[in-house]
Amino acid sequence: MNADLEMLYEKMVLIRLFEETLLKLFSLGHLRGTVHTCIGQEACAVGIVSALDSKRDTLCSNHRGHGHFLAFTDNTDGLLKEILGLKSGICGGKGGSQHLHVNNFYSNGILGGMVPIATGIALSQKLAEENGISVVFVGDGAMSEGVIYESLNMAALWKLPLLLVIEHNQIAQSTPWNLEHGSAIEGRPVAFGIPTETIDGNDVQTIYAATKKTVDDMRKNAHSRCLLLKTYRLGPHSKGDDYRSTTEISSHQMNDPLKRAETVLPEKVVMGIKTLCQTRINQMLESFSLI
Repeated sequence: MNADLEMLYEKMVLIRLFEETLLKLFSLGHLRGTVHTCIGQEACAVGIVSALDSKRDTLCSNHRGHGHFLAFTDNTDGLLKEILGLKSGICGGKGGSQHLHVNNFYSNGILGGMVPIATGIALSQKLAEENGISVVFVGDGAMSEGVIYESLNMAALWKLPLLLVIEHNQIAQSTPWNLEHGSAIEGRPVAFGIPTETIDGNDVQTIYAATKKTVDDMRKNAHSRCLLLKTYRLGPHSKGDDYRSTTEISSHQMNDPLKRAETVLPEKVVMGIKTLCQTRINQMLESFSLI
């Protein structure tokens, strides 16, 4: 089991370092526009994506999608080029941070906007009869968007292979979730007859195991499912716009998914993985003459 955790941990560390690098590059004036990082939510991306088949499954992401993209493609160089607006980026430098597409990965910056697209993809996958699954990530803030419920109704009615992943990170930009929603979010998909499982979103092994079980079940019996991952966004909404108290953020830092994994892995393994990932980030930056 620790061998699996080493692999999952390495992916989380790479995502964390990449996101921290983006914030640094922005502060140095190398990046412009918006940059939404997933610091604190790495386990969600890695745990879910590691249980998928990138050749037949499709992943739809959102404005906070760097972690999803890297977990799915492992293409740090291509993503950085895209965010820098270079023609050599994965979308020719036109998509930037939010609007990404490569192979079976899609994202845009419209809140909840990928859910109807993912539902359409799920319909095409069902018709193709290749046991592909359409996975879509949303945050708790997006669960106020009506188009999500229209999509869930269709997905449930037509028994589509749609997996809705809700990253419940407790806050929508600057609004705590309980000031936006009048009821528990996990009850929303259930209202459409979609089985929903609530998971510790900071435990990467738990997420991976639950996702693998869910995906295996969906391939045998095509129907929609939902996984709600309770996590916490440790970084700002975008760059430096954060109105939470340092006390609140600090109280969640001990539950950091990377720290959780580090309590299980040997210190030597942890240090080796950190060094490996940092070297990879440094080499990436050297190729752009950014360090």
